[in-house]
Amino acid sequence: MTLVRPMVEEVRIQGLGVIDEAVLELSPGFNVVTGETGAGKTMVVTSLGLLFGGRADPQRVRPGAGRATVEGRIVVDPGGRVVTRVGEAGAELDDDTLIITRSVSAEGRSRAHLGGRSVPVSMLITLADDLVAVHGQSDQQRLLQPGRQRAALDRYAGDALTKPLRAYTAAYQRHRQVTTLLEELTTRARERAQEADLLRFGLQEIEKVAPRQGEDAELAAEAERLGHADALRTAATTAHEALLGDPAATTVGLTDAVSLLGAARGALDAVRDHDPALAQLADRLAEAGYLISDAGTELAAYAESVEADPARLAAVQERRAELTGLTRKYGQDLDEVLAWAQRSAGRLAELEGDDERIEELRAEHAELSERLREAAAELTAVRATAAERFSAAVTAELTALAMPHARVVVTVTATEEFGPHGADEVEIRLVAHPGAPPLPLNKGASGGELSRVMLAIEVVFAGADPVPTFVFDEVDAGVGGKAAVEIGRRLARLARSAQVIVVTHLPQVAAFADQHLLVAKSDDGTVTRSGVTALDREERIRELSRMLAGLEDSELGRAHAEELLALAAQERQATG
Repeated sequence: MTLVRPMVEEVRIQGLGVIDEAVLELSPGFNVVTGETGAGKTMVVTSLGLLFGGRADPQRVRPGAGRATVEGRIVVDPGGRVVTRVGEAGAELDDDTLIITRSVSAEGRSRAHLGGRSVPVSMLITLADDLVAVHGQSDQQRLLQPGRQRAALDRYAGDALTKPLRAYTAAYQRHRQVTTLLEELTTRARERAQEADLLRFGLQEIEKVAPRQGEDAELAAEAERLGHADALRTAATTAHEALLGDPAATTVGLTDAVSLLGAARGALDAVRDHDPALAQLADRLAEAGYLISDAGTELAAYAESVEADPARLAAVQERRAELTGLTRKYGQDLDEVLAWAQRSAGRLAELEGDDERIEELRAEHAELSERLREAAAELTAVRATAAERFSAAVTAELTALAMPHARVVVTVTATEEFGPHGADEVEIRLVAHPGAPPLPLNKGASGGELSRVMLAIEVVFAGADPVPTFVFDEVDAGVGGKAAVEIGRRLARLARSAQVIVVTHLPQVAAFADQHLLVAKSDDGTVTRSGVTALDREERIRELSRMLAGLEDSELGRAHAEELLALAAQERQATG
């Protein structure tokens, strides 16, 4: 069974910066990218950054291209986490190869595709943790920040720090919540007391009136009836007489509706046997007579029940005024008033329980403070242990990078202030030579030394938290001579266990590469286009000669280039 070695196999670039179109075919070991200033070497690193979720800058889109596109083919471990995450995203692998595509439009719109499926850019960032570590010149400045140095040590500590840090974080977050609540309860005591008084007054006012749900609508209807009692009784009496006649009248005649309907029905009943249609009409008249008779009876009862009651009307109006007073203060209608009362009763109970709540929170605060101190002390112990191992490992790497007398010291100082990550102040210091005091990196290291310290730290990280691919963007800045050779040698050793991609201007570093890629530009008079070419041995000699002497065909440059290549070959043979 063939062992799959995860790596970035190929990168296709279109419309990015000065690169019109280029293809990077990368080898499993040490890949170096060189080229003249302005040829587009930085775009190679930019393309890899985009591929793994880096920020999409529309200004990087090549003028006139409209869109920059980067496509990468990455060989992945078939049993690793990446395959699981790709499957969860609904994407597919091509055998053991994952295809990632990222595009950026000139307007700033960014799109990402994973295994043929559109995915959010955050998905690429998640995958990057298991696939690649990108280190550039800007990382040197970031590592000078105290927070970054603490994060670097935590990364190195790894699983030993995970559990205590999780426990600390939970206690810290709850401690902050309790502290905020306590401050609010104690510092706003007067405001809360005033709020309680207002709520208490309002609830007492509502309780005194004791409104019922829907009472306002009932009273409005009753007030309408009482205010028009005479008119209602007259109307009911008149309607009753029209339907059933006036019982007090002495004149006999068919003047009411029931009598008229009866006469009509009698006329039809006399001949109903001669035509079924007329019989149906007679039945309908009979039904109408019954309905009108019932309505007349109900009107009589209604007329007798309606009485003018000035006392009751005054009572209704007074009650409505009381309810209106409540709705003017606590809601647009009675339902809102009752809802306000329910909410306010709950809020008042909360405010009246402040003293008890404060005591509970103070007890919890004291308990959490003790838990924080214990958790922070555990974090300090873990970090101190990791700091010793980290210091020794980086110092050993510096020896291999032509800094045999330098020493890195990582200090972990516990403070009284709790932060999101503990109470520790972490600082990486450099002892440049025996007898020198440990100084912060920004004071104790020159540019070249800082580059080597950064490389040493990355190499140590590679052993503690390995990823398949490392990308270094001119990490050798400010370095030359023997130190440059040692950097090339160390990167070559790192490439034995991982894929290494390095953008460099140093021929001493480039000579150690397994594959040399040249970013070259051509000018047609109007537009500069850059492409990437894999160099054979003769072409490598010419490029190294240019990097050494500034001349591709310099005899001294070529001789030096061949010497560097021979040295690198001997190194590979001796350590292979």
